Amino acid sequence: MKVVSLFSGAGGLDLGFKMAGHDIIWANDMYADAVETYKKNIGDHIICEDISKIKAEDIPDCDIIIGGFPCQGFSVANTKRHEDDERNVLYKQLIRMIDAKRPKFFLAENVKGITNLAKGKVFQMILKDFTELGYKVKHKILNAADYGVPQTRQRVIIIGVRNDINFEYIYPLPTNSKNGKDGLPEWISVSEAMAHIPDPDLPNDLPNHVYSKYKLNFNGYLGHRPLDPDKPAPTVTARGDNKGGVVILPHPNGKRRMSCRELATVQSFPLNYEFCGNNSSVYRQIGNAVPPLLGRAVADVFNQYKDQLVIVNT
Repeated sequence: MKVVSLFSGAGGLDLGFKMAGHDIIWANDMYADAVETYKKNIGDHIICEDISKIKAEDIPDCDIIIGGFPCQGFSVANTKRHEDDERNVLYKQLIRMIDAKRPKFFLAENVKGITNLAKGKVFQMILKDFTELGYKVKHKILNAADYGVPQTRQRVIIIGVRNDINFEYIYPLPTNSKNGKDGLPEWISVSEAMAHIPDPDLPNDLPNHVYSKYKLNFNGYLGHRPLDPDKPAPTVTARGDNKGGVVILPHPNGKRRMSCRELATVQSFPLNYEFCGNNSSVYRQIGNAVPPLLGRAVADVFNQYKDQLVIVNT
């Protein structure tokens, strides 16, 4: 199906939809480095512009609109969040485009913390806004580790199905589980995911395989907690300073921080996915991304609608 992507960032969600066989026909973000990363890996159909300045008629018609609208104002990692944070209203641009383009479906992704902002009032308002556009709306918190991502990243996936479309979106079943529960393969550990990546201090040809020199100080704070190599990594975040920041996850060996390449692997990006910009920018792009494997899982469900149409027309 034809997909329009808003707030595309470095392309994690879009890569997932592409892996699931969908056609991304238009994308947008206003972060220049992320746009260059997107162009390098996915395609030049992305526009670097403030979405509020783009007319709906300049965007092609599509079957699905997807968007991980900016979450800094919602994230539990942001201890200064407020319900009136100006970044929190950017989802209104997603609302505007859905209302104008009337796609069959939409998918909106955000952090788990959005569900309890202002005691849940903000999230209920968002769901109400989506519903009033004429869509059947549902949401669920998914753990990326359940879908083959070596990271316990929990995200809210909001799905909208236009009222005249006879299709029920059923969230994807997990492919992995903690401790092999329900007979599924166990969650992928961070050491297993990075086993094939060489030491960044040794000669190698991997893109973005450089790491922050910000010293480690294991004190229990975010970015200063040792990793258990036999478990998935904790959530990768986007906060940081010009040196990569204190929140860059430490390597399981406890001697340094993860390289950009290693962190991208924890997010399930392929090894040849090359990020543009300086190290700080690359770390941020990776931290802000939707893990592609999680994206593929939620995108695959829409293929059932295509299969349903084939059955009806035969």
